[in-house]
Amino acid sequence: MTRGNQRDRDRERSQARKTQSKNKDDGLTPEQRRERDKKALEEKISKKVGQGATGEGSNAANNSKGAGKK
Repeated sequence: MTRGNQRDRDRERSQARKTQSKNKDDGLTPEQRRERDKKALEEKISKKVGQGATGEGSNAANNSKGAGKK
């Protein structure tokens, strides 16, 4: 039962994935990172609020369905 070069290929693929993954060493201090994340979260929330104003009825319907289950 030989694996041939499968093990080597898997190692190469693993290395490639590691380089593509989110790198925490982005050159920012923890304070700068918090500020960046805070701004992104605020933008996301404001976007959700904007969508909620137009599609408020669908959210109310979903909430009423879940209200009976406990």
